[in-house]
Order: sequence, then structure tokens, then C-alpha cells
Amino acid sequence: MAELTDRGKEFREAITRFIEARRDAKLKGKEEEGDTAGKYEYGTWLADAARRVGQIQAVTHVLKATHPDARGSNLHVRPDALPAHADIGTHVLGDDFAEDVVGNAAALDVFKFLKLNVDGRRLLDWMQADDEDLRTALHADAQTATAWMTAFSSLVRRDASPASHEAAKQLYWLAEGKATDDRAFHLLQPLFSSSLAHAVHADIQDARFGEDNKAARQAFRAKEAHTAPYRDYRGLVARKLGGTKPQNISQLNSDRYGINYLLASLPPSWDAEQPRKLLHLTSAMERLTWFLGVRAIADQLADFLLSDPPQTLATRQKREALAQELGAQLAIFAVETQVRFAPGWTRSDDCSLPLHQQVWLDPERVELDPRPEPDLAAEDAAFIAAWESGDWPDQVAGDFANWLNDRLRSAGLTGVGDAEYRHWASRAIVDATWPAPIQRRALRGGEP
Repeated sequence: MAELTDRGKEFREAITRFIEARRDAKLKGKEEEGDTAGKYEYGTWLADAARRVGQIQAVTHVLKATHPDARGSNLHVRPDALPAHADIGTHVLGDDFAEDVVGNAAALDVFKFLKLNVDGRRLLDWMQADDEDLRTALHADAQTATAWMTAFSSLVRRDASPASHEAAKQLYWLAEGKATDDRAFHLLQPLFSSSLAHAVHADIQDARFGEDNKAARQAFRAKEAHTAPYRDYRGLVARKLGGTKPQNISQLNSDRYGINYLLASLPPSWDAEQPRKLLHLTSAMERLTWFLGVRAIADQLADFLLSDPPQTLATRQKREALAQELGAQLAIFAVETQVRFAPGWTRSDDCSLPLHQQVWLDPERVELDPRPEPDLAAEDAAFIAAWESGDWPDQVAGDFANWLNDRLRSAGLTGVGDAEYRHWASRAIVDATWPAPIQRRALRGGEP
């Protein structure tokens, strides 16, 4: 048995800490059981991780972002290995890019393990470099350690025979010759660059919520000099990938809560869009009914419950899936409202939404300067107090639950009440995206 060097001990200690943290998270204060302790023994966990790493793959371009049922190849191509050209593309990321992971979500802990930073590099990088100190730290038997390193290094791999799929986007490209000659075309399959999408998402989030841009924005509105430029993305659309299970698309998509911003592909119009459809309303839930197929999903849930399905696991799963889909649409509704309308739109005299819904849909209003008029300044102070209290997400979840109960009653379900209210409220996903998306706890109380 080779003796561990100081550097090998550093590898061993980092890996041990990671495994122990996984064990503690699994137990969550519960008493440790024998089988759980065995699973998280150093060698046992590493052997299992080396087996499970084949269920996931590190990629830069994700096929399922095009269509969730696509079953073809994903790609891992370093941006700095791509041809450089004037247009914006993945190549502009250079060597500073985020790797994505696709495959079995239950094996994503292996990717977190391989991202552990030791001595300035990831474990994955050391394994690919065939580091001897790491090999010794993994297992006393060199053959076993080498097999594990080979398995872990396979996280970055390419399919021997790349394949497309009928659900993937494909197009014929005239490469040479005449368009009347079928042989002159190449069949191309555009792939979604998750690494580029993640970089764009990070830049937009920094522009919306970063402290530096916040200071520049405040200076711009106050017409004051400022040393840094002010960045603003207008006309954004939030595209949700993966529905209630964004991790089924990829790990980075899950990190973004499934939200992928689309930039406005049209000539700029500097007149801010007015939220006319949300003015003169006493509840934003009136507008939610007509948002992105929400009414159809609610009707599908009502029809399913009216059919008096048997009390089985399949019934519960279908009901749960429909409720979660509605909750996800609630989050998208909020994000689209926040990115489409200028901060402070709820200050309009025509805004009749309850205060907690104003906070939910217009969160950036909290950074605007108070209005000078005493009564208006009092309104602005009440808005900030409502935001800071943290009660508004539960109130929005309650509005959602009441709205869904009313929809079900209108469809003929007379037995819905407090129990259903609490269940629907617990499925509501209330995203503030200020300063980052949060999912609030389920409502504990009954219907007010």
C-alpha cells in the first residue's frame, strides 16, 4: 500500500468531507441507520459513484432543449476550439464557460463530486490528467483506483456514432451546386448551446439585479453622472424549458429554474410597453386565466376530477402533475410581467391590484426613489414594508389556490374547500427573482 503524500492527504480529506456532507444531508438530523452508514463509507460511495457516472454526460450543447422527447446525441465542444467569426456564438466564451450535464438527475451528485476544487483544479481535471496523488488517495489498490479514474474521466465523452432524432430540429442547407440537385444539400441539426444560454442568463440577471448596474440605473434615473455604463435589456421573453422538472433537460437549465431569456428580435422601440391588461383589475388571477394555456390545464384538471377517478397512485400522480404545471405557469406569468413592464408601473392611479400582488409583479419598484408628495410617499413606504415583511408570497399562493378552487367549482366540483385550498397553495411556485428566484414554503393556514 503506497503511503499518501501531503497532497494525497489533501485529496483524501476533500473527498471525505464531500461524502460526509452527502450523508448528513440524507439523514437531516435523523438517527443513522446501518444501511445508510454503509452506503456512505468512503470506498463504497466512490465505487457506486464510479458506476453511476455512466448515467450522466458533460456537454455544452443540449438536444432536449430543442424537444424533450429527442433521443439523439448531445455534444461537448470547448468554445475555444470552435472557429472564430464576427457573429455572436458559443466561441465568444473562450475558456471561461460553464459545462452542463445531461442524463439521470439522480446521478447529479457525481458531477458535484467531480467539480470539487483541490489544489486549484477540479477533481475531474486531475483525473483526466492521470494524477498519481489522486489515484493513491482514491484506493489503496492501484488497479481499482485506475478503473475509477477512467470511469470518472468518461463524464466528458462523445458518442462513437453521433445520431439525430425525428424530434430534433433539422434543415437542408444548400452547400454547393444548384438547388434543383438534391446532392447539393447538407442535412444540418442545430443544437441548443446551453453554455452560451447560461452566460446570457447570467449577464441579464446581473443587469437586472447586480449592485453595480443598480447604482448606474439609479444615477440614470436621477440624471446624475456615473462612472459605469447602465445596461438594460428591453422586450425580454422568458422561455420555460422542462415545465415542473427543468432538471430533465439539463443541470444548468435546472439552475436557471428552467428560465431561458429570449432577446427581442425586432427594431428597438423606446416607448415602454404599458401594462394596460393588468390595470383596473382587483386581482392578477383574472389575467392568469388567459395566460399560456392555463385555462386549458385547469379545465383538464377539472374534467379529470369530475370523472371520479379511482384513489390510486396513478390518479394522485396525474392530479399532482397538473397542479404543478399550473404552479409553474404562475411563476412564468410573474417573470414575463416583471421583464416586460418598466419598474414602478404599479404606481399608476389605475392599478387596483392588492398590495401583495403589486410586490409580486413589480419587485424592482423597491429601488425607486420615493415620490415627493406625502400621500404618495406613504404608499411607496407601505410597498417597501410589504416587500420586506416576506408575507406576500404566501398571500399570492393563497390567491392562486382560491382562483383554482373557483375554477373547479364553476366546472361542477362542489366538494372543494379548505383541504384543496391548502394543497393548491402548496403547489404554487411564487418567484420573486429579486435578488434571485426563490420558492416559498407552502401555505400552512386555511382559506382566509
